Amino acid sequence: MGVYSRVVFPRLQSPKSQVPSSKCMGFYSRVVFPWLCEFGLSGPFVAEQRQKLLAGARGNVLEIGFGTGLNLPYYPDRVREISAVDPNPGMHRLAHKRIERTNINVQHHLSSGERLPFGDRTFDCVVSTFTLCSIDAVEQSVSEIFRVLKPAGQFLFLEHGLSREPAVRKWQRRLNWLQMRLANGCRLDRDVRQLVAAQPFSSVSIDEFYLERSLKTHGYLYRGVARR
Repeated sequence: MGVYSRVVFPRLQSPKSQVPSSKCMGFYSRVVFPWLCEFGLSGPFVAEQRQKLLAGARGNVLEIGFGTGLNLPYYPDRVREISAVDPNPGMHRLAHKRIERTNINVQHHLSSGERLPFGDRTFDCVVSTFTLCSIDAVEQSVSEIFRVLKPAGQFLFLEHGLSREPAVRKWQRRLNWLQMRLANGCRLDRDVRQLVAAQPFSSVSIDEFYLERSLKTHGYLYRGVARR
């Protein structure tokens, strides 16, 4: 089976659009954090939610925050090629082995989610799992997702974020500073429903729930589909 992984480096543009170099990102971000993601997001309860989400993936697919490729085993057989975006080269090094075990061709772009290196209306499907929590300009990123979707294209997302329980919200905000330091900028209090609703999608369907056997502050999940 001819499966490949290609890494695309962005052209140098303005300082805001450049991806940080490996040295700037630091040892923790490049080496330690990818392994923490691999360990913390590969459990069976998360895997079940990935499978439910990705059953609807189709056509020309873009995945933002590709990470170590944990979604790859759950794409349906009809998905044969993925454009993947992630700014962390350390993630790609771990993802390479997983890519080799699939029949999906992956074109990997070292780029951030705020400035997607694709034209308007390019993709049938955009996927984001456990990614919006750590993007600084997250509103801009969701706007970019909408921009690159074709008419009637779908945005599939599985994200953790702000709980509906006031007591849990209070602790999420208290713990944000620690979470952001340990998890490379990840926030606990992103209101994913509000972020998606701010874009002019034609329809949005979201399930909200606590992940089994997880801390309420960290395990409040949004699993949804937004259609352009």
